[in-house]
Amino acid sequence: MTHTRIDINDIPKPDKTVRIEGTGRQALEQGRTRLLIAGSVFALAFSVIAARVVDVSVFDRGAEPNLAQESSNLAHKTGRADIVDRNGMLLATTLSVPSLYADPKSVMDPVEAADKLLTVLPELDRAELVETLSSDKRFIWIKRNLTPRQQYAVNKLGVPGLYFQSESKRVYPQGRLTAHIVGRAGFDDVGLSGIEKNFDSLLRDGTEPLALSVDLRVQHILREELQTQIDAFDGIGAAGIVLDTRTSEIVAMVSLPDFDPNRRDQVSDDALFNRATLGVYEMGSTFKIFNTAMALDYGTTTLANGYDASKPIRVARFTINDDHAKNRWLSVPEIFMYSSNIGSVKMALDVGGERQKAFMERLGFLENASIELPERGRPLAPNPWRPINTMTISFGHGIAVSPVHLANGVASIVNGGIFRPATLLRHQSGELLIGERIIKEQTSLAMRRLLRLVVEKGTGRNASAEGYLVGGKTGTAEKPGGRGGYRQKALLSSFVGVFPVTDPRYVVLAMVDEPKGNKSSFGYATGGWVAAPAVKRIIERAAPLLNVAPVDEDAPEIRRALMVNIPEPKGKKALASF
Repeated sequence: MTHTRIDINDIPKPDKTVRIEGTGRQALEQGRTRLLIAGSVFALAFSVIAARVVDVSVFDRGAEPNLAQESSNLAHKTGRADIVDRNGMLLATTLSVPSLYADPKSVMDPVEAADKLLTVLPELDRAELVETLSSDKRFIWIKRNLTPRQQYAVNKLGVPGLYFQSESKRVYPQGRLTAHIVGRAGFDDVGLSGIEKNFDSLLRDGTEPLALSVDLRVQHILREELQTQIDAFDGIGAAGIVLDTRTSEIVAMVSLPDFDPNRRDQVSDDALFNRATLGVYEMGSTFKIFNTAMALDYGTTTLANGYDASKPIRVARFTINDDHAKNRWLSVPEIFMYSSNIGSVKMALDVGGERQKAFMERLGFLENASIELPERGRPLAPNPWRPINTMTISFGHGIAVSPVHLANGVASIVNGGIFRPATLLRHQSGELLIGERIIKEQTSLAMRRLLRLVVEKGTGRNASAEGYLVGGKTGTAEKPGGRGGYRQKALLSSFVGVFPVTDPRYVVLAMVDEPKGNKSSFGYATGGWVAAPAVKRIIERAAPLLNVAPVDEDAPEIRRALMVNIPEPKGKKALASF
């Protein structure tokens, strides 16, 4: 076998390698780099999308977004807290409303814009509006708190430079009905009066409605009946209160004239004045409730005792008479029943000025009422407390208190003798109520019998609401005039009632300012003719709503409970009276 020898030099050499140089190579490298970056970006994007798809489809439970879940754990706060009555009826709330403002620099023709605005907002002043829209400012209010209809009308005008901003507005659904209790708040949600002012900070920070003690149903009845008496007797105003004797919660409270807190631009000073809490008055013979209770409780007299009321009492230039003069010796029950000033003065003198002042202080009559309103009048009391003051205070002159003072004081006398501060806040059921004893329970029982005697036999007959065992006391006071005197024809006529008097639940006070006698009252304008009938109607209408049922007033057990022995002078036999 033969082999062919191949010389290395005979093997052909490969072709020479082709190299790319210069700008061509640079362009190729850039292309590779961009391709690599783009690929990385797409890969990252797809990775994120894939991760989110897995998160949504696998790990999420298909519920609402986390934001909604978190909000459920937070306090829901939309602005100023609501105010409601004891049954949850809305008295004040906050709504979101549009307000109109302008950017004058964007208003092309101020005069034309003003004329157009006046077609839908005619209450605006044209001259002021033209001046406003011609100014150099960039923001200026035109009208705040528009209605939806007004907003639509302004939008329809198509005037450049006019805009809307959403604001909160305090609204009072009950209008005048609770005006003096709830009060009102201003444009910036700042409380200006009433509960709105007294609890301004709480309402700003609060999330839960503020519950008052007021019952809207009773409030409506009280206001309607007081207005009826003003109209019938041509009075200049009135005040009324319904108060729970056991808790001192105010169930209803009215001052007339009143105002609509929704109409901020139509509130007069007279309407703003709260006669029930801010006004202080010499309350007249209703004060004999406290004078008699004081004398009985100190033990200076008893229901079996009496005083000579046959002659007027003369002190310096003053003469004290009886309006319903009997001109004889009167027992203590008769002094109360006939509202004898002479007998009351002698009872007070037996107690003495120092102890009388202490008793008035225990009733809270020497300081502002504790009610939760900024509109509280400070009582006017004598200083020094002279013997003449002791005499006049016994029948309700020489000391001035507010109607809420009077109503709460009567509650303390008839509820067993416990004073609790009057309040506009609703007590929780079962809440422990702390009070201060001011008279003995036995004295309280005696006073309940005397109050019933006034309605059955005395000056308060017109307050008798059949079946509700009303007890009470009339009051007719002349209003102070100039130079320390009194205006004989300017009366303050009142009646304060209690029902049912065997187990008092409510005090009802009605007071009419400067009533004039009419044909139905035979020309009289006294508390017995003006205020007592109103109390009767208020009780008849409100008692069923307050779960107080009528009873048989002639039932033996009731007559025994209310029996009062009226002694007669000079050894005559006692006469049992009811």
